[in-house]
Amino acid sequence: MHDHESNREPDAPIRFEVTRRTVIETGTTAMLLTALPRVAVAAGSVGSNEPPPPPVSLELQINGRSHSLTLDPRTTLLDALREHLALTGSKKGCDHGQCGACTVLIEGRRINSCLTLAVMHDGQSITTIEGLALGDDLHPIQAAFVEHDGFQCGYCTSGQICSAIGMLAESQHGMPSYVTEDLTKSAAELSDAEIRERMSGNICRCAAYPNIVAAIKQTAGMPT
Repeated sequence: MHDHESNREPDAPIRFEVTRRTVIETGTTAMLLTALPRVAVAAGSVGSNEPPPPPVSLELQINGRSHSLTLDPRTTLLDALREHLALTGSKKGCDHGQCGACTVLIEGRRINSCLTLAVMHDGQSITTIEGLALGDDLHPIQAAFVEHDGFQCGYCTSGQICSAIGMLAESQHGMPSYVTEDLTKSAAELSDAEIRERMSGNICRCAAYPNIVAAIKQTAGMPT
């Protein structure tokens, strides 16, 4: 026991000194302990004796064509599209469902393909950016994006376009958004604020948002 502890009065409160160094050391230790299971799994030290799940067979209906695949059941729809079917129009951006670059349409509804497993959509109708044009005739939203320069680097464009198609269908079916003012209308009026809110899940690092809004409004038959 240190001298300063032995000289302390029995009922005197214990004083702890918190310094910048102790805060940093404590925080670093906590982060390392939190990351240990994840690092161990990545290194193969946890569960390495367990065999991988057996592959499963499924039928994906993509852009009007049937594709028979045998996949690891953990394969995301995005990886199935890109790595197994060479449909690389759907982009892998954040791979966490935060950027929207991987957006596709499933049964007409938009979804982040990086957040869903391919096996969950066996037999369902899937539309990717590759399936929107009819030959040389672009889909109206594609043509509007070209006309209004709704893309710059183009990385987010496929997700933006698929999301815009799904968003227009949602508004036409009367699905409200956070900024919808009149919930009694059968379809929301697509103001700039309404479009921006409904498209907020799609990020454009080039910041072409005003042009994207204009392209969507033109497609919806609204003045730009």
